[in-house]
Amino acid sequence: GKATNEDRKKWQATLDKHLRKKMNLKPIMRMNGNFARKLMSKETVEAICELIHSEERQVALKELMDLYLKMKPVWRSSCPAKECPELLCQYSYHSQRFAELLSTKFKYRYEGKITNYFHKTLAHVPEIIERD
Repeated sequence: GKATNEDRKKWQATLDKHLRKKMNLKPIMRMNGNFARKLMSKETVEAICELIHSEERQVALKELMDLYLKMKPVWRSSCPAKECPELLCQYSYHSQRFAELLSTKFKYRYEGKITNYFHKTLAHVPEIIERD
């Protein structure tokens, strides 16, 4: 059935505790850049997968993070054509696959609501690249 707010709080607490133990990530730091950098890593996904029963979800999450980590250098770079040409070439493929994963495997979370951050990333980076 549908998850209650109580369920969500419980899951959040479990995840926070697990990430604190495994990755030394403290929920208090959530709003700071270092938290995001540490959170968006292969190591964190490995840790989170220990809490996920469904193998299909684990695989999807690992692929999602892998794509994220391949796209990130492109949008972090001031000149991706020079600094990461291979990743730049693969970018539009990666971003399409990323969006596809969100809308299929993570449907419950992204039912037609792609977050502003991802929207910016997926929509505007190709424009930046074409300008380059």
